Amino acid sequence: MGSGVSQPDYGALLDDEVRAYIARGATFYPPNAVDLTIAQQREVYDAMCAAFHAGRPEGVQTWDEEWGGVSCRRYETGPSDVTVVYYHGGGFVVGGLHSHDDVCAEICDRTGFRVVSVDYALAPEHPFPACYNDALAVFEGIAEVYKGPIIMAGDSAGGNLAAAVTHHARDRVAGQVLIYPGLGGDPTEGSYVEHANAPELTTRDMLFYQKVRTGGAEVPVGDARYAPLHDADFAALPPTVCVTAQCDPLASDGEAYRNAIAAAGGQAVWFNEAGLVHGCLRARHMSQRAAKLFDRVVEAVDALGQGTWPYDEMPLD
Repeated sequence: MGSGVSQPDYGALLDDEVRAYIARGATFYPPNAVDLTIAQQREVYDAMCAAFHAGRPEGVQTWDEEWGGVSCRRYETGPSDVTVVYYHGGGFVVGGLHSHDDVCAEICDRTGFRVVSVDYALAPEHPFPACYNDALAVFEGIAEVYKGPIIMAGDSAGGNLAAAVTHHARDRVAGQVLIYPGLGGDPTEGSYVEHANAPELTTRDMLFYQKVRTGGAEVPVGDARYAPLHDADFAALPPTVCVTAQCDPLASDGEAYRNAIAAAGGQAVWFNEAGLVHGCLRARHMSQRAAKLFDRVVEAVDALGQGTWPYDEMPLD
């Protein structure tokens, strides 16, 4: 793919802070991690997550509990009418309640909203659609108990799940915030080609995760549970904010999703943050650029939870 296409100069695109983040992460999770066994991948990923864990802000309380029969972790700083359902990234293969614990705690702390992190079933032990079924079950359980606004959020694979559930339950979701999500975009154009060999995530990595996610079966066609961009109907989706990283094969998915919702008359905005790489949420305490990306996420969650849309003046491109 992309034969003859010159690759970007990442030495120029990435600043010293982002390069330092990549180097630190590589000491735990090597660039060729997809060549390890699944057990080894989880071991090195967990070690990396533990090393980067920033702790929970003071005042954030947590409860480990089940929603819809799925293990979850609830974060609160006090009473809130708004619930944020957060699905973690990890290619549908790695990660869990531990991997994004501090991210969820900080979203809770900065917005005051209740956050529920979802420990959905991982492949290969549980191939698609197990992850989606868990994601939906949690949403249904939460919607039955908490009658206030529900914001769907997630990064990478988790962004896929947040959007997939939103497409199913669009009339009951107040908004969605998707962080460098994989939504099933065209792999022959845009960032898929330009950033095919980007640091932190390559198209080779993506093909590996796709194979594991499906259990080696054929990729579902036209199934919005698998790829929200393949839905035939984008009407009446809730207000949507996509925040992507420039140096990431998946960046174009945010643009395509924004365009699809806007074309159907909905509210959607896309921020493609310059000089950042896939997974950079973890860099938010050592990179000013990553901190800005996280600010975008928090501000979007806060605005959508309050029922406001501060993006009317944003251009489409």
